[in-house]
Amino acid sequence: MTDEDELDRLIDKLTPEAKVRLLTGADTWRTAAEPAVELRPWVMSDGPAGVRGPSWDERHTAVLLPSATALAATWDEPLVERLGSLLALEARRKGVHVVLAPNLNLHRSPLGGRHFECLSEDPELTGRMGAALIRGVQAQGVAAAAKHYVANDSETDRLTVDVRVGERALREVYLAPFEAAVAAGVRVVMAGYNAVNGTTTTASSLLGTPLRTEWGFDGVVVSDWGAVRTTHETARAGLDLAMPGPDGVWGEALLRAVERGEVTQDAVDAKVRNVLRLADWLGVLGPVGRPSGRPRPRPAAVRALVRRAAAAGTVLLANRGVLPLDAGGLTTVAVIGPRAARTRSQGGGSAGVFPQAEVGVLDGIRGRLRGRAKVVHVPGPGLAGPPPALDGTLCTDPDSGAPGVLLRVLDADGVELYAEHRFCARQLEPPMPPGAHTVEIRAQLHPRETGAWTLGIAGFGRMSLRLDGRELLADDFPRETDDPALIHVMPPVHTVTADLTAGTLPLLVARRELAPDTGRAVIVCASPPVPDTATALDAAVRAARSSDVAIVVVGTTEDDECEGRDRVHLRLGGDQDALVRAVAAANPRTVVIVNSGGPVELPWRDEIGALLLSWFPGQEGGAALADVVFGLREPGGRLPTTWPATLADAPVTSTSPLDGRLEYTEGLHIGHRAWLRAGRTPAYWFGHGLGFTTWDYEELGGPSEVEAGESFGVRVRVRNTGARAGREVVQVYLARPGGAVEYPQRWLAGYAAVHARAGQTVTAVVRVPARALRHWDERAGRWRTEAGSFRVLAGPSAGHVPLSLEVELRAAG
Repeated sequence: MTDEDELDRLIDKLTPEAKVRLLTGADTWRTAAEPAVELRPWVMSDGPAGVRGPSWDERHTAVLLPSATALAATWDEPLVERLGSLLALEARRKGVHVVLAPNLNLHRSPLGGRHFECLSEDPELTGRMGAALIRGVQAQGVAAAAKHYVANDSETDRLTVDVRVGERALREVYLAPFEAAVAAGVRVVMAGYNAVNGTTTTASSLLGTPLRTEWGFDGVVVSDWGAVRTTHETARAGLDLAMPGPDGVWGEALLRAVERGEVTQDAVDAKVRNVLRLADWLGVLGPVGRPSGRPRPRPAAVRALVRRAAAAGTVLLANRGVLPLDAGGLTTVAVIGPRAARTRSQGGGSAGVFPQAEVGVLDGIRGRLRGRAKVVHVPGPGLAGPPPALDGTLCTDPDSGAPGVLLRVLDADGVELYAEHRFCARQLEPPMPPGAHTVEIRAQLHPRETGAWTLGIAGFGRMSLRLDGRELLADDFPRETDDPALIHVMPPVHTVTADLTAGTLPLLVARRELAPDTGRAVIVCASPPVPDTATALDAAVRAARSSDVAIVVVGTTEDDECEGRDRVHLRLGGDQDALVRAVAAANPRTVVIVNSGGPVELPWRDEIGALLLSWFPGQEGGAALADVVFGLREPGGRLPTTWPATLADAPVTSTSPLDGRLEYTEGLHIGHRAWLRAGRTPAYWFGHGLGFTTWDYEELGGPSEVEAGESFGVRVRVRNTGARAGREVVQVYLARPGGAVEYPQRWLAGYAAVHARAGQTVTAVVRVPARALRHWDERAGRWRTEAGSFRVLAGPSAGHVPLSLEVELRAAG
């Protein structure tokens, strides 16, 4: 590794123009090269569920992991670390040096639209799981990026919102996961779009203190894409790299600011030093020749690991003796619901990837029961929301006849400039040859059903849809947002209906003009006729009655959970609640699988036989859920966020700024802390999750007194009282009744997983870090630990802590 003196020498070799050039991206995903110091570019790519690479191309597939909420639900740091290593190996395969993950923002409100990409509601759990992912990624020589620094916890007006949060809550809650990331050695921190207490984070003093001065971060602070909007303020702050580039408010403007003395040369040199230090660690500074790391694992091993992770994050919320199912004792199984065949494997937005393959719940159940029992599939009522993008299951390229579509790029006169076969009609970055004016997608449809189909096109600007030469839609759709995710990745879908006849081959032609500032994305969508609700429910009921067991899969859509917008309710869309109730009434052995990234209301939860939460389970989700349903694997998950019975019950819900400000008036009390303070009972507490066995919490042991500033351990004895071996996540909370300052009613301090055979007693050893007992003194501007008595509590969730221990905390020294 290059030492600091050598970095000084390299900086001295750079011209002022070269220095500034290194501080802005060379393009959307790459940094600038500088031959004078043997610096090569490095490439960044979105995560955290997969590594897309530098282009949106469905032909460049990626391994798709379970969503971040599912990873946090494992409460399994070694497993998450292994998954981080897998992400890094994927990054190396795609030529990526920096994975933009983990997302360390918190589940402050259940309405947060990006919960699936964040880990949990709790700063301790988020910090530990995020650190594990970072260690795994960086062990392979790929940098992780902790984002979005800081308090970027919702999507409404996310480019401009000013989050107002007290200093104590900021330190103890929202900054805490980032502190854990720095302690884990993270190499990159991403500053978000939002402001905190009046200053945008890209210009915030928080990039200096505590990030660099107190925590000792010596990596690169990169902006979120397009988050740098001023020159002087951001250049004077701790930001190092403005993305994307080469255009932007740094570049030439930063050079002129240095020349005029508005930004010091020392400030620029410090940023260049950070960039060069990271480049050296990445192996792109100096002579080529660093080894590439471990060889890529075999595809079968990769699928097995992702499948194991999906099962480990699956949460069994309720079980009334139905699970696990005995495959040998079944003759007919009904698999019902709109998400059964097309299980949603990932959330929407910039973190999305094109997976190598996706196993839905229906596929997983069929695979497990093949040759044993009959599987009947009934889709049930249709989902609300836009139709899915066309792919090779519904259409062929009219030129080649191959499954997929024909993509064409035309000039202003309609002359073809470029054409190629593509696998699907979701084209986020179509090629742009000189003179490109219009993107066209042509698809020969293969309708299997006769009736009114829903057809659509997504994007901004002038767009049209024609079916066999007949114009269905033609309009100019103005851009109504500045949010890059909604412009470039998830633009709104505009739909029409058209009657199609099964067995015919109608030609669908979609066109979109490439107007300035409207992005390049064009997505063509289609969905078959939707039966009326009564007919769909009747078919589901008949299938459930004639089956030994019914498995219903319900879930959210990209309208519900997506980057760029928050949710407005927690209800399942369409008639999904009615579907569950009808099936449960027809068959008491009804298992419901909830396919969502965050909380939804489950008004029928007490009416069913068993309830599983799959999250967005990644590419192997259906196979993993079959493993759980049939008892090959235990549902290993525990809730990383509290689930309300109804939105009205939730003590913290606001995601909408008032006059540009979003007030975090709840202070320290988010998640389970807020529920405890409000004296309310949710549907399911933070930490809740059942296995296929039962546990008794028998004894809590630990010291009677500890000294301030010291960590300590406690021992929790638990006994497996069921008939199967199992895993239990033993959780330890602290409480400080009667303290001189305000504390949460209780807060998570540590956890440990134990395994035991049926009837076996085991002891979990949980380490409580010294930081768990400190608080931020706003008046003194420092950490303090209050001497006196506190309680240690242990149990299986934040709402059930049957064991307690009184401990005396002595003042240090």
